[in-house]
Amino acid sequence: MDVQPDLTADERGGAGPGPVSRQRWRTILAVVLIVIGCVLAPLAGVAVWARNQVTNTDRYVRTVAPLASDPAIQNAIADQITTQIFTYLDVQGLTNQTVDALAERGLPPRLADQLQGFAGPLASGIQGFVRTEVDKIVQSQAFADAWVQANRVAHQALVKALTGEGGEAITVENDTVSLNLAPFIATVKQRLVDSGFGLAARIPEVNASFVLFDVKNLTRARSAFNLLNTLGIWLPIIAIVLLGIGVFVAKDHRRALVGAAVGVAVGMLVLALGLAVFRTIYLDAVPPAVLPHDAAAVLYDTIVAYLRLGLRTILVLALVVAAGALVTGQSATAVRTRQRLTAGIGWLRGGADHAGWRTGPVGTWVYANKQLLRIAAVTLAALALVFWDQPTGKTILLLAGLLLVALALIEFLAQPPQPTVIAPPTQT
Repeated sequence: MDVQPDLTADERGGAGPGPVSRQRWRTILAVVLIVIGCVLAPLAGVAVWARNQVTNTDRYVRTVAPLASDPAIQNAIADQITTQIFTYLDVQGLTNQTVDALAERGLPPRLADQLQGFAGPLASGIQGFVRTEVDKIVQSQAFADAWVQANRVAHQALVKALTGEGGEAITVENDTVSLNLAPFIATVKQRLVDSGFGLAARIPEVNASFVLFDVKNLTRARSAFNLLNTLGIWLPIIAIVLLGIGVFVAKDHRRALVGAAVGVAVGMLVLALGLAVFRTIYLDAVPPAVLPHDAAAVLYDTIVAYLRLGLRTILVLALVVAAGALVTGQSATAVRTRQRLTAGIGWLRGGADHAGWRTGPVGTWVYANKQLLRIAAVTLAALALVFWDQPTGKTILLLAGLLLVALALIEFLAQPPQPTVIAPPTQT
């Protein structure tokens, strides 16, 4: 019996298990890295937002400044200030005491009874007058300026509050984070005295507070905040590096880039859904007696405004990158799309040539350097996005549109050099 010699992988006509195994592991590794990067992307967004609110005083002030002009917040603060004032001013009690003192000095009982009947309406009228004065102060530009200044000064104390250390202007007690209202009450007191309401002079120095947050699991939230603040620098870098390595390792770089971009976009959508769910949980956890529902909603929406803006920006950027990778790919749809666009630009160029408009040497130069000009256009758009101060989704769409216009203009201007025609020799 003849024994056939062992054949090598090449002799069998196959590539062997080695290369196939390596390709499989490259695919698995790329998928794992891209998935981890997409999971970390929304966490990185939260970490950057949290760190900016803590370390950047200007960013924090810009975040909370609109609260001073919001009617819901103004009403909530005015209610608390008015309540605090009348905690120390019992107008009805003072009226009754005055009538009793007059009765002891000979005031007719019938007249005394009539005066006591006016005690309630008098107290309501005075309370309405005080509330009107408080509203004027809370709705004034002076209050808005004082609000901004108080928050700016209290920023470091806010950091201590969020890290569990407390502070003077910002305090933490019974799972609440509160802003001290004493300076505002002092302003109202002086305003009432200046308006001729002498009873306001009896108001002592009040250490009242306005609740910013009321969360039952404040300790856990504080721990999570500290963790995110620590990762605020490194988490975005780790996410970007993992996504980049995953795209690089993948066999099909373009397809991996599309998958990574779509994964990041999905992560941003999940983050937006999480913010909406947490908003409901937060509003349900805040007792109406502590903070009215509408004021709590405005407070939450204002605090997370920059986070929502950031996730929308990243979402649009990811979708633009995915669309760009798809259009520049080798799929039948992408090739057909590019052919149609090129044909359309060629039709426009033909119309311009027919009208007598020639690009001349400029068109020849553009044609010779077309690839370099495309790279330069993409690079300029990327640099504009990087150095744009707080870009938004509209900014990204604007830059993407300008980039498309630039690429179309390059294609329109590019004209191949005309072939040199050699005249035949003349017959003698």
